[in-house]
Amino acid sequence: MKIHEYQGKHILRKFGVATLKGVVCESVHEVEAAAEQLGYPCVIKAQIHAGGRGKGGGVKLVKSKAEARETAERIVGMQLVTHQTGPEGQRVRKVLVEQGCAIARELYVGMVIDRACSRVCVMASTEGGVEIEKVAEEHPDKILKEWIDPVVGLSSYQARNLAFGLGLTGKQVGKGVAFLSGLYQAFIGTDASLAEINPLIVTKDGEVLALDAKFNFDDNALFRHPELHELRDPHEEDPREQEAKAFDLSYIALSGNIGCMVNGAGLAMATMDIIKHVGGEPANFLDVGGGADEPKVTAAFKIILKDPAVRAVFVNIFGGIAKCDVIANGVVAAAKQVGLKVPLVVRLEGTNVDLGKKILRESGLAITAADDMLDGATKVVAATRGA
Repeated sequence: MKIHEYQGKHILRKFGVATLKGVVCESVHEVEAAAEQLGYPCVIKAQIHAGGRGKGGGVKLVKSKAEARETAERIVGMQLVTHQTGPEGQRVRKVLVEQGCAIARELYVGMVIDRACSRVCVMASTEGGVEIEKVAEEHPDKILKEWIDPVVGLSSYQARNLAFGLGLTGKQVGKGVAFLSGLYQAFIGTDASLAEINPLIVTKDGEVLALDAKFNFDDNALFRHPELHELRDPHEEDPREQEAKAFDLSYIALSGNIGCMVNGAGLAMATMDIIKHVGGEPANFLDVGGGADEPKVTAAFKIILKDPAVRAVFVNIFGGIAKCDVIANGVVAAAKQVGLKVPLVVRLEGTNVDLGKKILRESGLAITAADDMLDGATKVVAATRGA
C-alpha cells in the first residue's frame, strides 16, 4: 500500500524525524489561507502516488498571495503527468502547502527489505533530488549501504558511517544520526516495505530535514495497523486492482495486450517473461493464488476482460492446491457470463489435468489448448496478431 507525502511526514514526526511545517489543502481558498499562515516563500506540492511531480509542474515555489492563488488554480484539479503516472496522468485532489527554507545540500536516504539476506538495507547518497535508479546506473560508487541486524537494530556506528559518508560535519552528524534512527524506527514500527526521503536536505543553518517522504507498506501486515489502512486513497489506485483485492487476488495492470491468469507469483513472472520472449506484451499480472476456487477464477476472468487493451487471454495454471478441473469450470463460467470476444489460450498441468482439459473441450467455447508454456505463449501472441 502507498500513501501520500503529507501522510508519510505525519508518520515521520510521530517517530521524531524532522520535517518542515505544512498544511494539506483541497481547494484554492484553503491554499491561500495556508500560505498566509506559513508565510512566504512557501511551496505548493501536488499529492499523488507518483514521483517526478516537480518535472511535471506539480511542485511550485510561491512568493506572494497572488502567486499562491494562481499556482493553486493551476495545480488543484490538474491531471498531472509524470514519468511514473503514464501518459494518462493522475488527477490532483490534494496539495501540501509547506514552508520554505534555505537549502544548502540535497541528499538521499532510503530503506528497503533486502530479501537476499533477510535484512533491512539502508541506502544513502550525496546525489539527492535525483531518481536513485539513475544514480545507481550512472554513479554506483555514490550509493552507500548498511545492512541492519534485526536483533540489534540500526547501530550508532552504522548511522555515523552513513552520516560521514554523506559529508555531514560538526553538529550535523548528530542530527543525521538522530534522523536515521527515527526513520528506522518508523520503518519497522509500521511494517513498511519502502521508506524513501528524496531529498533529505541540510539547510544553511545546519538543520537536517525530510523535504519529501515516500512510504510503501506490506499489505500482509496491515491487519496489525488499522490506522495505516485508513490512509489508503482509493482515487490513487486502479479500480481493477481494488476489485481484485476484494476477491483476494493479486492484480497489477501493465501496458500490453495479453491478459494473463496464473496461480503463483513465480509462475506469473515466468509467464510474462515467456510472452515477452516470443514477442508479446502482457497486459497484466493476475495471480489467483494457490487456493483458487471457481468464484475467484470467475472474478479474475472478468477483471482481465475489463481492460479494453486486452486482445487475447492466456490462462497458465499449474494445479497443485488449486485443481485443474476447478480452474476449468471457473474459466468456462466466466467466459459464458461475459460473452468472450477475444481469443483464449489455456495451458493446464497438475492435479486433475485430464478432467480439466475435458471440461474445456466440452464447453462449446472457442478455447485453444496449449501443451506447455512456450506453446501457449506462442499461440496467444499469434492470436493477438490475427494469425
